[in-house]
Amino acid sequence: MSRLIYLLRHGQTRFNAELRLQGRCNSDLTDKGEAQAIAMGQRLADELADPARWTVYASPLGRARQTALLVCEQLGLAADRIVWDDRLMELGMGEWESCQIPELRLAHPELDTGKGDWYLQAPGAESFESIQRRAYQWLQDPTLAERAIVISHGLLGAMLRGVYADLDYEATWSQKLPQDAFYKLQDGHITRIAC
Repeated sequence: MSRLIYLLRHGQTRFNAELRLQGRCNSDLTDKGEAQAIAMGQRLADELADPARWTVYASPLGRARQTALLVCEQLGLAADRIVWDDRLMELGMGEWESCQIPELRLAHPELDTGKGDWYLQAPGAESFESIQRRAYQWLQDPTLAERAIVISHGLLGAMLRGVYADLDYEATWSQKLPQDAFYKLQDGHITRIAC
């Protein structure tokens, strides 16, 4: 059987609502974010014939933890079923973590190019090569379950999808980063599932 992956992004956080970058720092889910996580879990429960046959992998960062726990509740899975994996953490944004995006764009007008890779220009940010390597290593890990539910982050999720579908650099960074949908990765195809 070829591996089947459901890839979810955490629900909205306080920093998301405030238009702040998070990277490796954290802020809690908002009420809306909790509702999004619950909705993703409920929609996923509709997709899966037997949730107990699936393995849940999640970033250990707080917002992904909160989301993973809420998703597991909807699936009837105990919290100890979650495998916390550092490779699924969001990319490090260096000195820009917790900064407000509008202020960054004012201070750095060169960022307002419409390209999705501007995060990589932060002083001390994780490099594209490092992010891509993490995503590739995770996807190629032979110890991963054949049926995987993954709770991660916006940009790392885009990188996972980019590596999975062999997208070029520009296509990888132009992908959507929804918190009201998730993705099914199967047989080289990516399907967006709205919740």
